[in-house]
Amino acid sequence: MKIKERPEYKAKKSPLAMSPDTNVESALQEMNKRHFGSVIVVNDNQNVIGIVTERDLVVKVLGAHKDAESLKLADIMTTDVRTAHDDDNVVEWLRIMSNERFRHLPVVNSNDQLVNVMSQGDFVSYTWPSLITAMTEKTRKTFGRYYEIVLIAAAMLIYALAVNILLVP
Repeated sequence: MKIKERPEYKAKKSPLAMSPDTNVESALQEMNKRHFGSVIVVNDNQNVIGIVTERDLVVKVLGAHKDAESLKLADIMTTDVRTAHDDDNVVEWLRIMSNERFRHLPVVNSNDQLVNVMSQGDFVSYTWPSLITAMTEKTRKTFGRYYEIVLIAAAMLIYALAVNILLVP
């Protein structure tokens, strides 16, 4: 499946994009206002030149005891940013993001201009239905006509374990 075919892609708000000269405090306020986990740093042509994530803010500003009002996005942005195109394969990017340990993927058009941002969570939602289907089929083959009873028992066991682990002081 292509990125542009995902319902999450179509339903996304426009990405939060700012210039490298933007004050970090201003970017943080806008991220909070829009409930976004990242701001994409772009040049005048809307080409991606960096990204600042919540983790960058925690590590490079709070953790380093720096003043967000005195910093620019250029001071803390990650410049080695991977970008995708909307006709790229979802599963391939999910694998890349998982292996390379990043969660925000700017999507660009044929002119390399920012058009969207997909998160790892947006892609993970794609894999759940096929995972559940595969688990059901494997259970059906293993336990035959009693697979539904086995699935219910397994769900009850998982629930009981989760409750005991979470509620035990």
